[in-house]
Amino acid sequence: MTDVLRRGRASLAFSFFAQGATFALLVTRIPAIQDRYGISDALLPVFLAAVPILAGVGSVTTENLVKRIRPSRLLRWSQPVVLLALLGAGAGGRIAELAVALGVFGLAVGTLDASMNMLGVSLQRSYGRSIMLSFHAAYSLGGILGASLAWVGAHWHLALWVSYLPVVVLLLPATFVGSRWYVDGEPAPVGEEQGQGTGIAFKLLLPLCLVMTFAYIGDSTVSNWSAKYLKDVLGSSEQLATVPYNVYMVTTLVGRAIGDFGVRRFGAVAVVRLGTLVAAGGFAVVASAPGAWVGMLGFMLVGLGLCVVVPQTFAAAGRHAFEQQGAGGSDAAIARLNIFNYVGFLVGSPLVGALGDAWSYRGAMLVPMVLVLVTLVYARSFAVAPGRYGGGHERPRTADVGRGSNGL
Repeated sequence: MTDVLRRGRASLAFSFFAQGATFALLVTRIPAIQDRYGISDALLPVFLAAVPILAGVGSVTTENLVKRIRPSRLLRWSQPVVLLALLGAGAGGRIAELAVALGVFGLAVGTLDASMNMLGVSLQRSYGRSIMLSFHAAYSLGGILGASLAWVGAHWHLALWVSYLPVVVLLLPATFVGSRWYVDGEPAPVGEEQGQGTGIAFKLLLPLCLVMTFAYIGDSTVSNWSAKYLKDVLGSSEQLATVPYNVYMVTTLVGRAIGDFGVRRFGAVAVVRLGTLVAAGGFAVVASAPGAWVGMLGFMLVGLGLCVVVPQTFAAAGRHAFEQQGAGGSDAAIARLNIFNYVGFLVGSPLVGALGDAWSYRGAMLVPMVLVLVTLVYARSFAVAPGRYGGGHERPRTADVGRGSNGL
């Protein structure tokens, strides 16, 4: 069973890595996509908003699908669809073709995100200690690679499909083969009342839904406005303005790479509180920065603090729902929580843009700071019951792998 869990963990980490690279290749080449299809500035926000909206629909659908289909199967088939949709977005020639590609991408990525985190939470439960941050570290590493490849494509003026094709050709078969070793959680008992369980889970989820929304408002602020902020507000060069997002991704990778050790040593509540304070401090530095380099330091702090919040939110949701309803409730809770990932993404970018235009971009950076600080109010929602992992209650390692393949 030890080898089963290790292979399952490695294959799932690679899936997170592949999705990080895929998503970065899409969002960092938005200007090139706009130019290729001749999309006006007025129409572009419609296309950008459609992806997270459809992803939310995909996540809701996944909540119902996991009652009949294991998350591993949903992930196995949704990831190739996401990769092919990325290639379609780069290879089309008409706006209608782009709309179809982005529509498929959005629906599939909602299923992919939800099922990936379901498997991550169930593996963490089986291991008996915090490993969730390591999966999201793999996602950050993929994002750095994807953003770097996008820079190469833009620097050499490569056609979008030329940039995307090698990545899809490499990742598609690799993720499909790796999916053979995914490890599912235990199935829901026969006759379990899923509808009732989901209702209880939502009551437990409400604080975590708010935390997830505010975390992604902060994340989308960095991804969408950091370059403009450095250039227009802090007076950096255009070349330097492209650096903050990569720096942000690097610090999320560092924070997530060491975050699981912090959870095991100090507990999830302490790690989330510290991450919240660091992220809020980062936004404060950004808002008051006298120049570009100080502003970049602020974005680094945002990444270092914010990176622990989302993985721990998924872990807490799955843990609480599992204690109430078992594995079926955990999967449903994660799918529902995942929707608020996209809510935060949808709200964050236009909120900061509107406040920046109507007031000031320095002032607008204080809004995600305040929203992120709300996490402190709900920090106890991340607490671990005695006998569970983290907070000084980590199970002995001899129990980590002593369960049958159907007992995850």
